[in-house]
Amino acid sequence: MTGQGGIARATGLSLVSWVLFASSGPLAKAVLDAGWSPAAVTAVRIGLAAVLLTPGVALLRPRALRFRRGELWLPLGYGLLGVAGVQLFFFVAVSRIPVAVAMVLVNLSPVLVALWARVVRRTRLPAAVWLGIALAIAGLVLIAGPGPGAKLDFLGVAAGLASAVCSAGYFLLGERGARRHDPLGMTAAGLAIGAVATIAISPLWTLEVASGPVALGGATIPVWLALAILAVFGTVLPYLAGLHALGGLPVTLAGLLALAEPLVAAVLAGVLLGQALGPGQLLGAVMLLGGGAGTARGLVSVRPGSHRDEHSRVPTSSPPPP
Repeated sequence: MTGQGGIARATGLSLVSWVLFASSGPLAKAVLDAGWSPAAVTAVRIGLAAVLLTPGVALLRPRALRFRRGELWLPLGYGLLGVAGVQLFFFVAVSRIPVAVAMVLVNLSPVLVALWARVVRRTRLPAAVWLGIALAIAGLVLIAGPGPGAKLDFLGVAAGLASAVCSAGYFLLGERGARRHDPLGMTAAGLAIGAVATIAISPLWTLEVASGPVALGGATIPVWLALAILAVFGTVLPYLAGLHALGGLPVTLAGLLALAEPLVAAVLAGVLLGQALGPGQLLGAVMLLGGGAGTARGLVSVRPGSHRDEHSRVPTSSPPPP
């Protein structure tokens, strides 16, 4: 995807991806409240998504699953960090701290990506980028606002931060993989690897599951339906849309578009779980959007660093060198 049209399409796909990802937070919380463990939700969600997508890709587009020996680390890292790691740590966090707080912690990943671009790629990021990130993060903190006297669980916070590290890996590995490989193949391979890794860590016979219905927004739905929605609309579709978007966006901008996720998740949590946004959280939403817009404008002026190595540049919508 090149040119303004390609960037606009990639931006739209990225936002669709994050809106779908945001829906998984409140829904997963409802499944956890129904008696499922974080490991069980992760294993079933990723496993079902892999079963739905990977066989079809293997039959209809087998070339998409072929990777050079020297680049096998891409789908491996993407599956372990971007699929299994992000979701497992996030569900652990959601089981111990409020959904909005968990989303804030996970979405510290744009800061990690920006720091990686500065330190590893030696890319000079303009002051507007850092100011925009600071404003957006401040808005995220206000959105999360756990309330007076509330205490956060240490393990929940640690799990949220671990998910942020894995999420940064999702952006960096996904951006590189989307440029060099078929996004459909990367998604299918990542889901399959993530499913195997999750089941290896938590074998199916050790998982805590429950057959009772899931309470959501004043209604109840069968747990199998909630898990199916998580697999299709919270996993397969957002990962596909996200990888296509990463092929046409700077990774720093893609990370900032992800800041829309906690905003959407906070709204859904208010509607479905009764966690309404207060005045401070509404102010935080405005700050988040303003910070994201300001950073996006600042990224337009980003130029490669002094080193001529491929890895020193900020990713753009151009294809990789041969």
